[in-house]
Amino acid sequence: MVVVPLLLLGGLWSAVGASSLAVVTCGSVVKLLNTRHNVRLHSHDVRYGSGSGQQSVTGVTSVDDSNSYWRIRGKTASVCERGTPIKCGQPIRLTHVNTGRNLHSHHFTSPLSGNQEVSAFGEEGEGDYLDDWTVLCNGPYWVRDGEVRFKHSSTEVLLSVTGEQYGRPISGQKEVHGMAQPSQNNYWKAMEGIFMKPSELLKAEAHHAEL
Repeated sequence: MVVVPLLLLGGLWSAVGASSLAVVTCGSVVKLLNTRHNVRLHSHDVRYGSGSGQQSVTGVTSVDDSNSYWRIRGKTASVCERGTPIKCGQPIRLTHVNTGRNLHSHHFTSPLSGNQEVSAFGEEGEGDYLDDWTVLCNGPYWVRDGEVRFKHSSTEVLLSVTGEQYGRPISGQKEVHGMAQPSQNNYWKAMEGIFMKPSELLKAEAHHAEL
């Protein structure tokens, strides 16, 4: 499991179920569930045989696959301090933990549905501006029990699953792609993972609101 070494970082981390903290924060490592198709965002060292030829991104039904962990980071060329709550409308990067590549999109056609290809790109967490996704949600912050959309900051497509299924060598996995139109196919929810505790900034804001 990927979770174990992350726990060695010490008291900065809060495991799912161990805390009632409601917000999703920078530095958290999470699995993301497409709520319409009940698959988790996934990647692996398998490249597309068409389009960009970059590392493929899929949706899987398995709950305990370590290749479904993504680290939440600030947008390209920026630093988002650990524990900083993610605001609705904020651009972020999602870095695949096991391969170090970022969730990415560009004007290539996806192999099954003909929508916009979504891939994993870069090395050791560094790619380019096409790795940036804007979090769309209601309210001031992305909350853990809320559904969100991810809008590609450059091409404006929404991270989506519509049910197309791959054959070998990744039989049963669903295509993940970008779609221009909002629908139930592009809602995601943070599920299993390790969440950074919210920073003092959020606590200060909450205290100020109570005064």
